[in-house]
Amino acid sequence: MALASVRPGQLKLLLAETIAARLPTLIVGAPGIGKSDIVHQAADAAGADTIISHPALADPTDAKGLPWPGKDGTHATFLPFGELASALAAKKPTVWFLDDLGQATSAVQSGYMQLLLARRVNSHVLPECVSFVAATNRRGDKAGVTGILEPVKSRFKTIVELVTSLQDFCGWALANNIDPRIIAFLRLRRELLHQFEPSTKTDMENCPCPRTWGAVSDLLTKTKLEQHASLLYPAVAGAVGEGAATEFVGFLKTFKDVPSPDAILLNPDTAKIPTEPSALYAVSSALAHRANAGNFDRIMKYLTRLKDGGQAEFAVMTIRDAQQKAPDIQDTPAFIAAMSGDFGTLISGGNVQ
Repeated sequence: MALASVRPGQLKLLLAETIAARLPTLIVGAPGIGKSDIVHQAADAAGADTIISHPALADPTDAKGLPWPGKDGTHATFLPFGELASALAAKKPTVWFLDDLGQATSAVQSGYMQLLLARRVNSHVLPECVSFVAATNRRGDKAGVTGILEPVKSRFKTIVELVTSLQDFCGWALANNIDPRIIAFLRLRRELLHQFEPSTKTDMENCPCPRTWGAVSDLLTKTKLEQHASLLYPAVAGAVGEGAATEFVGFLKTFKDVPSPDAILLNPDTAKIPTEPSALYAVSSALAHRANAGNFDRIMKYLTRLKDGGQAEFAVMTIRDAQQKAPDIQDTPAFIAAMSGDFGTLISGGNVQ
């Protein structure tokens, strides 16, 4: 029986509720799709500190403390240390995140059972402000997961599987300054957002997934690889695999032929409007990435031409992305005027992703 699946945006909302209610939650999903990042974002949104444990690297004593002899020599107690000591000392909302729980040994997993259910271990009681979230890959992901003990699973109030979403990824990418060409490419080739295939023993190739596309962005924005034609392809292939790299590097050449955002902002009334979908995706992503309250009136002039030329879908997409990247554009006269006209109708009734 399959797990109920949630998109990244839905998982953030779910964690907002379970963290506040101190209900332990287990997230399952493929490597590289953002499980850990979303937990950190949810904790930050809740104003909570984060304690990170890696049970795959832990010893059973990490979850219950070290046996320690009493002064009189007639009894022993368990002395907390590490993450357990930090959790017991917490004074403000705190998320204790058990990352890669499924890679842990049975003995380590068992050590967390009493904490997850009774919120205590031996004589130590967790403060009310501490809540648990755990994450794991699936057995078939070849990530070293042997499974999670049944009594450990039952300690979680809910178990959900995280799945990728292009719309959620694009929102995250805009907010985190991911290279806009990646957003444009994945909107054109959305099936390449996530094509996870576990490597064989002799295969060291990476796969396209949100994490590895983030790596491609780093290669493009933090290095000068684009100045070395012979190096760009192997570097991108090393991040997302040869198939995705071949298509993406080819797309970068298309991107060079479309009107630059600077040219559009300089002459929005006359700048060229592309006709090919790949070029339209490129222009839309580039303009959204550059949008701010100071230039949005010029962007709207160009988007109005797009709409009137039969490309309303791309105009609406640009406005939605620009709202996520620069929310203050909503206070500009250009945005207010657009929302009171045709664009308002298109955005409220459309289904652009």
